[in-house]
Amino acid sequence: MVAGGALVMVVAGGGALAAQIGLNMFNNAVQTEDLLGDQRSELAAGENVEGPLNFLVLGVDEQGDGRRSDSTILVHVNADLDEVAVISMPRDLLVDIESCDPACSTKLTEAFSAGDSRADGFANSAGAISDLTGVRWDGGMIVDFNGFLDLVDELGTIELCPWHEITSIHGDKKTYPEGCAEYDKKEALDLVRQRYGWDHPEDYENGTWGDYGRQAMQQQAVKAILTRAKELGYHTDPAKAVGLLNGFGEKLTVDLGGMNMVDLIVAMRDVDPETMASITVPSRAEDVNGTSYVVIGDEDAEAADALWAAITDDSLAEWIAAHPEHVSGGVVDDLVVE
Repeated sequence: MVAGGALVMVVAGGGALAAQIGLNMFNNAVQTEDLLGDQRSELAAGENVEGPLNFLVLGVDEQGDGRRSDSTILVHVNADLDEVAVISMPRDLLVDIESCDPACSTKLTEAFSAGDSRADGFANSAGAISDLTGVRWDGGMIVDFNGFLDLVDELGTIELCPWHEITSIHGDKKTYPEGCAEYDKKEALDLVRQRYGWDHPEDYENGTWGDYGRQAMQQQAVKAILTRAKELGYHTDPAKAVGLLNGFGEKLTVDLGGMNMVDLIVAMRDVDPETMASITVPSRAEDVNGTSYVVIGDEDAEAADALWAAITDDSLAEWIAAHPEHVSGGVVDDLVVE
């Protein structure tokens, strides 16, 4: 989104040769790989960028020989390519994973660890979510979430807004106050990793307890980074924008099918990070055979099924208006008031 504005400046700024060099720099700024395999939608095979679009983004933690997905995010872009919704899938959501040997039902986070490679793991995750939701994928991304927050170093600080005081379970057990404040990379990473501190009565009342609270903070961090980059003029300075993308290095792997990076971010240049809606999947914790999972229970099924249908037929605005308890940020406030 930030790079989209900078690309407009590239194209409008001078001769064809300079513009082409700038476009090539953007296209080569991140590494690409076939992540989706046969999980790709039919439309994703084409070169044209046409909405609506659905992307799967995995925030991963790869240490030693192990790998897992700590954050699984479905990003929906509307038909006009000017509104974005971020749907966080619970890491402990009970799903069917066909790639298990034999096939199994287990936590969504385990899908990424199956297979011989990161691409296998990504395809496993994409397949498990497609089987649950019916959503097909136009693109996918793997991001090292720690690496993503390296961008905070580039930007200085970002604003995060804990809804109550929370004390870290890591390191020096820092306590973060309620309300909005500026945080550097170390503090931001610590804050978005918290899970057990979201255990106040209001968290259970508002659906922000445990991993749901962590999802909410991660959604805040994504929007805060985009917003701060725009505030600092990255969207009007091509060199800074390319530097921002290059900062990902090996921390970001992208699969855009037939689309290229330039076409996508130019097409989405009108998206405002402030209008992004953050959605939590209707679900609840449940003990299954002695193991704690997140499940879509009978009480959640109607809203969840409506959410999957709204993503598929690009009617999320209506779903958001009908289910404000599962939504925060962006255009949501206006929709709820109406």
